[in-house]
Amino acid sequence: MTYCVGVKLEEGLIFASDSRTHAGVDNYAKFCKMTVFERPGDRVLVLLSSGGLAATQAVINVLRKRASAEPPHIWSAASMFDVANLVSDAMRHIERRDGPFLESGGLTFNASFIVGGQIAGEEMRLFRIYAEGNFIEAGTDTPFLQTGEAKYGKPILDLAVTSRATLQDATKCVLVSFDSTMLSNLSVGRPIDLLCYSRDSLRVTMKRRFDVDDIYFDALTQQWLAGTRKVFRELPSLEW
Repeated sequence: MTYCVGVKLEEGLIFASDSRTHAGVDNYAKFCKMTVFERPGDRVLVLLSSGGLAATQAVINVLRKRASAEPPHIWSAASMFDVANLVSDAMRHIERRDGPFLESGGLTFNASFIVGGQIAGEEMRLFRIYAEGNFIEAGTDTPFLQTGEAKYGKPILDLAVTSRATLQDATKCVLVSFDSTMLSNLSVGRPIDLLCYSRDSLRVTMKRRFDVDDIYFDALTQQWLAGTRKVFRELPSLEW
């Protein structure tokens, strides 16, 4: 299992993903689930992947291979909508190639993505692409999209993330949602990869990994826990 979040704000975009993968209770490994395609001044494209590691890595490799061939590809796409369609096409290509072999072993193709960014001349956009290749887009009413183990972090995001939230505040909220998810589900864990993109910058300037001993993330966790317990203590007493 994994947990990925993409947020679209008026100020910019936030992308975050954990890096834990597992094939059983005693077989854990770490793989980065964030892929960045950047051409400063022209485009910034970010993909967060969830699902079977073999499937998601195959899709990313197809996108990279096609990027060095004849258009259309991610470097020639004129809009983020076109980018989302290119990712969908790559997913369907892998599903057609590997699907019958997976089915013979009782498995199904399992890969989904959060794709977002900005291309020069276009507004920022953010999409959630399902395993079937269809997708939805974030907007004012739905400023964040999740994939993977989403249920534990969603209540935190619902509390504070709106399209008008500041990049700083929304980023802290995203990290707290990861803390809540890791507390409830051991299949999600650090390192956490975080990327914040400032609107119209067309370059990546804020990217960070929070490892298992990260001082800032530990302090955030402890302060959130202490604050939550304080609020509970201050709630009105129940009268019987």
